[in-house]
Amino acid sequence: MAKIKITQIKSVIDRSERQKRTMQALGLKKINHSVEVEATPSIIGMIRKVNHLVALESL
Repeated sequence: MAKIKITQIKSVIDRSERQKRTMQALGLKKINHSVEVEATPSIIGMIRKVNHLVALESL
């Protein structure tokens, strides 16, 4: 599987609890925090739900 780098670019303050939990599940904790994950279908689905809060980069 391909790896992707996810960076949080916006705050989760005033977001729904579901979006906050999705960000936690992706491993993101604060603005400008980045994680590298495998591009599995479940991860892609989570990214689509919070795409307005994150930036993606292919590795």
